[in-house]
Amino acid sequence: MTERDPVLDDWLAVHTEGLIAIRRNIHAHPELSGAEHATTELVSERLRLAGLATRTLAVGTGLVSDLDPSDTRTDPRRLALRADIDALAMDDMKEVPYRSQVPGVAHACGHDVHTAIMMGTALYFAHHRDQLPGSLRFLFQPAEERVPGGALDVISDGGLDGVSAVMGVHCMPKMDVGTIALREGAITSAADMVEIALSGPGGHTARPEETVDLITVASRLVIDLPIRLQDLAGGAGSVKLVFGAFHAGDAGNVIPSHGVLRASLRTPSSALWERLPELFDQALEEVLADTPAVHRVSYTHGVPPVVNDPGMVEIVRRAGVAQLTEASIRQAEQSWGADDFAWFTREVPAVYIRVGTHNPDNTGPRLDLHAGYFDVDERAIAIGVRIMVAAVHEYFARAMP
Repeated sequence: MTERDPVLDDWLAVHTEGLIAIRRNIHAHPELSGAEHATTELVSERLRLAGLATRTLAVGTGLVSDLDPSDTRTDPRRLALRADIDALAMDDMKEVPYRSQVPGVAHACGHDVHTAIMMGTALYFAHHRDQLPGSLRFLFQPAEERVPGGALDVISDGGLDGVSAVMGVHCMPKMDVGTIALREGAITSAADMVEIALSGPGGHTARPEETVDLITVASRLVIDLPIRLQDLAGGAGSVKLVFGAFHAGDAGNVIPSHGVLRASLRTPSSALWERLPELFDQALEEVLADTPAVHRVSYTHGVPPVVNDPGMVEIVRRAGVAQLTEASIRQAEQSWGADDFAWFTREVPAVYIRVGTHNPDNTGPRLDLHAGYFDVDERAIAIGVRIMVAAVHEYFARAMP
């Protein structure tokens, strides 16, 4: 597909409002990782109505759906298109009709938009099988927000069996709608989680020298541990350790006997990610060397970086230029954020596409992902479908490697 397709134009003119309605339904009824039962059923029902067979994953949420051309093809490749369907554990602060109706749960990362885009792509080809250039598999994946991620559930359940390549999209709220960003190689970072439990005898705040001043010890960890870990890992930009939780004590005149700190560790390097647990242990032992505090570490090795295949990037770039403009294709920076799409990129050639969702007429701040007021310019849904349909054609137009 080297130019805008009038058939796709006509289909989007009729069906875009329906895709927006699906997105708003999912947005208003978000579900946490592993609990996406209603979302799974909504997607499955809509695909079945279009004539697609669906299979729910063995974990109970998420689904797989294959779509094959109406005629016999000799091309043995199958291209997978992935969307994540879970939401975040946070409040939705927006005042809109489709605001989350579930307290403490919100689609503040755009997974509802990803789902609407992939549903739209599936429905378009289901209605135009004569235009389908090859076999597709749609992966509606659960638990992206849970470490180490629902992508592993998809893989263990055979979701990539017979798949030659995979594509995915992610909202980018700091980019204007009508733009996409691509990057060869690593486009995200690896991310691990760590919990440090501290303990000591406790005591009176009047005599901290007679006990283990646990709050001071924990504070030293918060300040010194990230610096020491970075030094061991190779200096600035090598690793990022940030504490997100610190719980200890209840009274202002009591030195607590227990405390817990939780943090994320991130690195843009796949090689360094493999060594992070041992480097973290070394840094921790050095920082705590002169304190009698007892510590226990729970380290969760999370996800590696998402690594885009150069050939797959070029396929999407060509599709993007044809459907948008050359100027609409941006060079993506490598993010410190993480995504379990990384597990797919370790199995088959893959590409992760950043899709602009900011309304340029909105003069307010460009809110980041995971913000309480996060929302999107819903024109991004039709644009996403257009890019995915064109990328499917570009993929199968390329000779087999």
